[in-house]
Amino acid sequence: MKRTITGFCFLFMTVISYAQRQTENIFLITTDGLRWQEVFGGADSSLLFDPAFTSDTNKLKKQFWANTPEERRKKLLPFFWETIAKQGQLYGNRWKDSRMNVSNTYWFSYPGYSEILCGYADDRINSNDAKDNPNTTVFEFINQQPAYKGKVAGYATWGVIPNIVNENRTGIPINAGNEPVSGPNVNTNEKMLNEIQDKIPSPWGETRQDFITYYMAKEYIQKNKPKVFFLSFDESDDYAHAGKYDNYLQTVNMVDKFIADLWNYLQSQAEYKGKTTILLTTDHGRGHTPKARWKDHGTKTPDSFQIWMGAMGPDTPALGEVKTENVLFQNQIAQTLAHFLGLDFKCEHPVGEAIPGVLGTKASIKR
Repeated sequence: MKRTITGFCFLFMTVISYAQRQTENIFLITTDGLRWQEVFGGADSSLLFDPAFTSDTNKLKKQFWANTPEERRKKLLPFFWETIAKQGQLYGNRWKDSRMNVSNTYWFSYPGYSEILCGYADDRINSNDAKDNPNTTVFEFINQQPAYKGKVAGYATWGVIPNIVNENRTGIPINAGNEPVSGPNVNTNEKMLNEIQDKIPSPWGETRQDFITYYMAKEYIQKNKPKVFFLSFDESDDYAHAGKYDNYLQTVNMVDKFIADLWNYLQSQAEYKGKTTILLTTDHGRGHTPKARWKDHGTKTPDSFQIWMGAMGPDTPALGEVKTENVLFQNQIAQTLAHFLGLDFKCEHPVGEAIPGVLGTKASIKR
């Protein structure tokens, strides 16, 4: 049974007025442990051509290799580079003076997701244990606003995401791990996905495969038309930890296709077309090369604090790759998300400032 919301956030509603602001819905999409090096440079030759990490180099070479980083990244992430880079913004290409980091001191998943959602790096969040997050997330804050009450939800591959969102306290539905779709209105497709999840073992034990997460999420979106949605993929990190660079690349490519499919669906629906922004990011980086432990991340792995972010929607100027004079931080994503909806995220803990260039205009705050 869900407990009632405890009301951590301020009781008043803060509204931000933007000239011509059009975003009414926002989708936050994360791909666990996806390095900025692949996002901006495509397949890494030191890993692709190493049989220790790629079992069929010839096959992967045909699929993902090209002479330049620009060609390779388009092969790996065609939607990112044919659509988001042309219609939106991308941050984190350190080869082109664009830097984005986590601000938490741990550089692994729970602290990263908590920082993304809370806009705050809490030193108490220091493990991946399935414990409920004590901090207020931007989703909880948004769900408390009358226009969005009951319109916030999410689907995730990793089973700890409901704890990070604190589903028990907030009542925000987050389907994750090996949780089946349930309730009185389960449709034929959802029943089939439940059966696939139950009968085909996942390589990751208690964590399902990303394709099940995506198609369950799409069914939910089609039926319920949420206004704020969290879609979190995980297998990229699982395959990287396993040292399977070929599977890592194929998973990243698959997720790019899922995002393209979701965007095309959203643009076909009256509730979403021209009114929806997507934010894309990752929870942490990882090592650079085989010698720098590309399989790993955390404070013992140099530079795994380095991340990236993408944004696309009606209020985001089409600037493509954006250079940053200063370092951007993971704790700025939550407030950026709130500002797209005309809200100023305030609660019991500090919140990082929104990234102004993503919204394309300076905000005036009304209380």
